[in-house]
Amino acid sequence: MHCPFCRHADSRVVDSRTADDGSSIRRRRQCPNCQRRFTTIETASLSVVKRSGATEPFSRDKVVAGVRKACQGRPVSADDLALLAQRVEETLRGSGSAEIDAYEIGLAILGPLRELDEVAYLRFASVYQAFDSLDDFDAAITSLRAERAERETAAGTAPGGSVEEAPTAST
Repeated sequence: MHCPFCRHADSRVVDSRTADDGSSIRRRRQCPNCQRRFTTIETASLSVVKRSGATEPFSRDKVVAGVRKACQGRPVSADDLALLAQRVEETLRGSGSAEIDAYEIGLAILGPLRELDEVAYLRFASVYQAFDSLDDFDAAITSLRAERAERETAAGTAPGGSVEEAPTAST
């Protein structure tokens, strides 16, 4: 690592720590030539392979920008979008591949977006999965309803959100 002050070709690592959400390492370095200290941040690269075949670095900001359009007018905060982008990146990094197909990023977005906001999910999925007809929307809505009913049954609530009362034994 070149020293940013004197351009000496070597430096010594003084301290290393994980940074951000564990996806990068922050290193304090010292130049043996000028004795000045500086910080570097190291991350594993994650590249996106686009449909055209071109590659570019993965960007959480692009994930947020794409999902923000689907969430327009919905009660979704900037923090919610940042967390969604973080979850997507963690999912992609968890695959162990250094190069990710752009299509896989869209698939990784669908799950967390579905949990965040069903209407935004439908908007995003309709564009991403190229819905051609009302039947495509109907199938997606039916799937969302079935999934919601399963969650409510598992949580012990009746459809619509009321809590089911368990029968009590009388003594």
